[in-house]
Amino acid sequence: MQIVSKIKIKSFFIRSTQWEHWPTIIYYIPLFPFFIYRSIKAGHIIFFLATNPGILFSGNGTESKYKTLLLVPEKYRPKSILILKKENFQECLNKIDKLGLEFPIIAKPDIGFRGYLVKKINTKDDLKRYLQNVDENKLIQEFITYNKELGIFYHRIPGNTNGKITSITIKRFLTVTGDGVHTLSELIKQDERAFLYFNIFQNIHKEKMKIVFELGKTITLTAIGNHSKGTEFLNGNHLISNELTQIINQICTQIDGWYYGRLDIKYENFKNLLQGKNLKILEVNGIISEPTHIYDASYKNASFFKALKNLNHHWKIMGKIAMVNHEEFGVPYPKFIPLLKNLLWLRKYSKKLSVLNKKTF
Repeated sequence: MQIVSKIKIKSFFIRSTQWEHWPTIIYYIPLFPFFIYRSIKAGHIIFFLATNPGILFSGNGTESKYKTLLLVPEKYRPKSILILKKENFQECLNKIDKLGLEFPIIAKPDIGFRGYLVKKINTKDDLKRYLQNVDENKLIQEFITYNKELGIFYHRIPGNTNGKITSITIKRFLTVTGDGVHTLSELIKQDERAFLYFNIFQNIHKEKMKIVFELGKTITLTAIGNHSKGTEFLNGNHLISNELTQIINQICTQIDGWYYGRLDIKYENFKNLLQGKNLKILEVNGIISEPTHIYDASYKNASFFKALKNLNHHWKIMGKIAMVNHEEFGVPYPKFIPLLKNLLWLRKYSKKLSVLNKKTF
């Protein structure tokens, strides 16, 4: 009990003092005046919603992940199926069998964010429990075995044939190494980063926590490339090159109505990625996505204020794209009342996902 209390105190101190772990709202509040200024300049308070006309509200968090993923060329997307909330376990299994999916698979809410309820499902029993607990539309995907993942932020001005990569995040999955003495639970508590996510890993590895792994054995703690799941975000902007930009541009110009946001990509190796081979786009994110390299506090000269500056720079790009879409290509600004209803629904839905995310199943 005393050890647990020390861990909680240390975790609270780190999360409070290291800006990498601060709530998203802390990043957005200082930028709000800039947002208001650009809205006034554009003459419309929600002008930015014309940024990605191919996605519901340009990807404000209420869009279907499944429908958005279908915009991606088939060769680059994982095998995926949509399970409606009304569909039962057997209907889900039938869809899985028809598509030829094999366990393990990935399950996530079709409308979701922050990694809430994104789980690796290893067995049919795991899937049954997931379906019983998550009573919303679900996206089921094949588990991509490539062990490398990048978050690539891309934008293109409408009418242009070439876009730009403005951010690359290398996602490093947390691991611990067995020493033949300590249990997995003890190894996690001793790790300088893993202990921050102890409750999450305790749920994921509940059947392994008391196992003592052999010396040198590497245990991957999470296969989900989300910061809230413990994955470390590293600044990978040194990877930006003309060669990489060219292949990403070839892919993105095929995503109809999407001009700004982040691609989450799993790939085999960087050489093949540059050739457009052996890669899968897990998600296409819109206007609420971030250039997540800013969360690498270990990067040289990184700071909270530089993170804010980078976010503001991207919002400026987003605003420019929205205005070009509206003024030159006739993309209408959404009406305010439907948006308000959408946001009120999102608030209620977010609370529900947050509660479910804390459950153990």
